[in-house]
Amino acid sequence: MASRQTETRPERPPDLREACVAEALAIIAEEGVEKLSLREVSRRLGVSHQAPYKHFESRDHILAEVIARAYDDFARHLEARPPATEPFADLEAMGRAYMDYAVRHPLHYRLMFGTPLPDPSRHPAMMEKARHAFDLLRDRLASMDLRPVHDGTAPPFDDALFIWSCLHGLAGILQSDALCGLDPAAPDPARVIGHVMARLGLALRPER
Repeated sequence: MASRQTETRPERPPDLREACVAEALAIIAEEGVEKLSLREVSRRLGVSHQAPYKHFESRDHILAEVIARAYDDFARHLEARPPATEPFADLEAMGRAYMDYAVRHPLHYRLMFGTPLPDPSRHPAMMEKARHAFDLLRDRLASMDLRPVHDGTAPPFDDALFIWSCLHGLAGILQSDALCGLDPAAPDPARVIGHVMARLGLALRPER
């Protein structure tokens, strides 16, 4: 008589919380954020449906953790930029680090800036990481002598938002097929980034 084969179940991860976060990111990468659920995480890990709830209250809680880690990784990337003593050179280095991260880590970038965030009031740790990343730019601008706007100087928050919107728009364009449709020659991304950085510098530098 043929021997009965027993179905083998995957071993329970030694660190279930970390395994859940890693699997959540894998689901988002493969199927999109809409397919993320704690039930799917548990199914892929081969654990009970209730196991992830020991670490995450809901689907939004695990998504908030994934996004918080993306913000943290992004901030570390900005902080690791080559140091520059001249303020505008340092600001440009930060801008290039921003674009480099968007190109190298498109999934993390989309999670931070292209995905509806879980309710910020219920996920303060996620928002703390987001504010830290934004404050790196705002604090850099706060110590700089910038060209005034209209009849006064804009607060650092407004100038940071100006730079962020320019870089975010450029990152989105470079990640799409828009340029190929506009210019069959497909402009070199490095040249385009350098041109935008130079234009931002002209907009921000005080008139002499």
